[in-house]
Amino acid sequence: MASPGTALFAPGLARVVPFAALPAAVLLGAAVVLLPVPVLLCVVVLALAAVVWWRPVVAAYGLIGVTPLVAGIDRGGLIPVLRPSEVLLLLFGGTLALRAVVRWRGAVRLPRPNRVEVAILLLAVTSSILPLAWMGLIQREISRDDILHALVLWKYLFVYAIVRYGVGTEAQVRRCLWLSLAAAGVVGLIGVLEALGIFGVQGMLVRFYDLFGASDRELRANQASSTLSLPGATADLMILNLAVARGLWVRTSAARQRMLLAAAFLVFVFGALAAGEFSSTIGLFVGIVAVAFVSGAPGLTLLAIPGSLLAYPILRPVIERRLSGFQSASGVPASWVGRLNNLRTYFWPELFSRWNFVLGVRPSARVPVSSQITGYVWIESGYTWLLWGGGIPLLCSFLWFANVVARAGWRAARDLTSARGAAATGAFAGIAVIVVLMAFDPHLTYRGSADAFFGLLALAGLGGAARDDQGGA
Repeated sequence: MASPGTALFAPGLARVVPFAALPAAVLLGAAVVLLPVPVLLCVVVLALAAVVWWRPVVAAYGLIGVTPLVAGIDRGGLIPVLRPSEVLLLLFGGTLALRAVVRWRGAVRLPRPNRVEVAILLLAVTSSILPLAWMGLIQREISRDDILHALVLWKYLFVYAIVRYGVGTEAQVRRCLWLSLAAAGVVGLIGVLEALGIFGVQGMLVRFYDLFGASDRELRANQASSTLSLPGATADLMILNLAVARGLWVRTSAARQRMLLAAAFLVFVFGALAAGEFSSTIGLFVGIVAVAFVSGAPGLTLLAIPGSLLAYPILRPVIERRLSGFQSASGVPASWVGRLNNLRTYFWPELFSRWNFVLGVRPSARVPVSSQITGYVWIESGYTWLLWGGGIPLLCSFLWFANVVARAGWRAARDLTSARGAAATGAFAGIAVIVVLMAFDPHLTYRGSADAFFGLLALAGLGGAARDDQGGA
């Protein structure tokens, strides 16, 4: 990262800038008169790019602080083709890439990846290049949906790279973690209000965050999908930040900070429970157990009991609605029956025929079904998704990734002196929750929560030496 006083441009380019500024200003003045809104947006984008160019750590701050608040806005909701979170990612990543090219002095120094980075890269390759190459080899049609889903783990590798590149100092890591807590706190509060159906929060979310409108929202009544538009992702985000809050708690003695962390801890517990899913409750329990053991405080798990008792009277509508599912004729919630039927009808027959499970069926994790409100049926089993999307290579890549992250996270979280240790606490709890909840859904790639998880991996610096410079200059 450029420190104050460091030249923003290479010497040759810096001499050209003053001569280009005057005609650019004239053109900008004319454009403002003719096209005020597009010009204003361009100015905002250029201003953001300029700030990121000057201080690359701002890209990490932006991704961590803004993504949870906009990740649920679907493609076409506000911006054609892309989600707002993807626009931010491209803007920040493109700016940093261009900055690196402009400031290149001719020397090539390839970074040496650590084991976590190799594992992420392997996940990306086995979920995209390998299955697409196989589809091409056997002449299976490759759809636009396949291409989009093949890019998902590359996107998270991109998130990891931007945070890893931009954040270098202990203070910056700590600032990123507090930004993460603040953003997740807003998401959690919105989710609780949404689940309780008060203050018109549901109407706001339907208007800005639900691509399929009120009919889709009705399917998730009394559930906190919040600004991520997905209850499971909201719960995952709460659990990740709950772990981070605990990590920061043991690394500070400041009373004011501890009060804020305790309040945040409650919001995250309530937010996870307000998601109204059994899998989210299981994930919350797994996350608390993981945090308790990695921080050497097994008694922390006992807090789940008073926490649940405190949450029950407030979240009673949410809990009672979910428990009512067991009053069906079969004694099993209809959502569980539907999930199993979808797997048996749309995915398992094709997956386990003609040895498709070896190299996968296709990257797209959904099949078009016209009778569905959304027009698709998604794979509601994370491990089925791994086999469907990339076969045994992708499944093995995930298991190795989980092993590497868990071992490195455990070691790093034992450091009780640095903010990176707090990030590692979140990463360790996150991978424990993901491994368990992948039995239900593809939690590894949930929008918003996956961004936060890969960002935490970068902040924790797992498997690599902590940098003490000013970042990615």
